[in-house]
Order: sequence, then C-alpha cells, then structure tokens
Amino acid sequence: MHEATSTTLRVSREAGIARVTIDNPPVNVLDVALMADLRHVLAELRDDDSARVIVFDSANPEFFIAHVDMSLIDSPDAFDQFETGLPDGVNVFQGLGELLRSQPQVTIVKLAGIARGGGAEFVAAADMTFAATERAGLGQVEALMGIVPGGGGTQYVAGRVGRHRALEIVLGADLFDAQTAERYGWVNRALPAADLDAFVDRLARHIADLPDGIIAAAKQAIPPHDLAAGYLREHEAWAQQFVRPAAEKLIRGGLAAGAQTRDGERDLEGLLRSEWARLEAPGS
Repeated sequence: MHEATSTTLRVSREAGIARVTIDNPPVNVLDVALMADLRHVLAELRDDDSARVIVFDSANPEFFIAHVDMSLIDSPDAFDQFETGLPDGVNVFQGLGELLRSQPQVTIVKLAGIARGGGAEFVAAADMTFAATERAGLGQVEALMGIVPGGGGTQYVAGRVGRHRALEIVLGADLFDAQTAERYGWVNRALPAADLDAFVDRLARHIADLPDGIIAAAKQAIPPHDLAAGYLREHEAWAQQFVRPAAEKLIRGGLAAGAQTRDGERDLEGLLRSEWARLEAPGS
C-alpha cells in the first residue's frame, strides 16, 4: 500500500483503489487548504492509470465536509487563486464539482457523518454515495445564510431528486437523514454504520477488478449531464443574494453563535434559524 499525506487529506493506494480521507479539524470546513488539496489529489489521480476507483471518507466520525468556510466573508478573494484553468462560466466551487464529475475513475463517497452546503455539493458531484443510517446527514443550508447554493448544489440536487424535491431541499434548508436521502435518490443507498465499510470496500474492489476499458466505456455511455447553462443561472442567483446585507449579517452572526465548532455544527440549522429570529426581533 502506498500512502501520502497533505495538510488536510490522507491518501492511500492499493489494488486499483485510491482512498482519500478528509482530515481538516475541527469539522472539515471546505477552506482554502482543503480546496487546494482536493484539487491537487484529483489532478494527480486523473493521470494515474493504476487507480480505477477513488473512495472518499472522513477521519471525523461526525462530519464529512461541514460546508464552505464561513469566515471567508472577511476574505472574499481567498479562492481567486483557483480560477486559473476553469471552464468558462464556472466559479471555483462549481469547478471543484466539475473536476470530480469528470474524473476518469469511479468516485465513491462513504458518508458516515454530516455534509452540508459545499460538502453536500461535493457528495452529489461524486458518481456514487453510500450513507450510514445512524449518523449520516445531508443538507443545503445556504438559505439560512441568506444565499442559495452556489457551488453546483442546485444543479446536482435537481438532477438527482427532481425539481419539486430540490426546492424542498434548498428552501426547507433542513438536515436530511440517510434513509430519506436514499428514498429521494440523493444517495445510492443507506446502510447500517456497521456495514458501511465492508459494503463500500466490496463494491470498490469489484469495480477495480473489472477488465481493462470497462470503466471508461461505462462512463462514456453514461456521462454526467452538461450543466453549463445551469451553472450560469445558479451563480447569478447566488451572487445576487450574497451582496445583500442579510447574508453578511447571518454569516457573521452564525460564526459568533458557534458555527464551525463541533457543538454549533451539530444543529447548524437551529443555530442559524435562531440567529435569523434574533436579527428580525424589534430593536435588534
């Protein structure tokens, strides 16, 4: 087994499978460091013919990727470094999803904890996701920050669950359990946490053991949808909301109330709703 480490990732390779473990304490926020490491490992693996399957998981049993780093409200240009080489009309967060969606390997998320916002977008951009019934959760929480998903979330969710359920997910802004996510089609399958590792490992090994050319042929025959027009619509909608005063107040207020801490992230939806109620209260 070949192993490598970066600031926020641990990567190992064995028998055609690359295992990428996200480790960005305390809650695996999608910050500049994690973005850089994910882009680097995807680019590196893209040219690795020995890797046929990539399995993503988390070193944190509670959180997969919490969401995009909310503290970037104070440094909005921090992600500009990733704009080089992006397709036209795609922002840096959508660009990460496109890298994942266009990966030649089969990409599998092993979701044992919570993924919200940009984390849920990453999950939905992967080829397959398998979730632990007791601990996994998915949510597009952006509406509670005064914005809409801006990293592909509206497009990925609508493609997986349909428009009516996508509107429920985006505007309801709740955390969905694994069983509901499976029923909606947001994830492939919900499994008991005790069975998750063995199931994903078995599937990854079976795929990695297929004859040469089969994976490429299948991905060619079943390509991801072209989301160019949808990305433009989504980015425009996100940008219109991000510049409004409510977004800044909610994001700053959420951080002050405990977002991006372990305790605050366990019920981020409740925390943000309380913050919105406080801001709306007379005299606030």
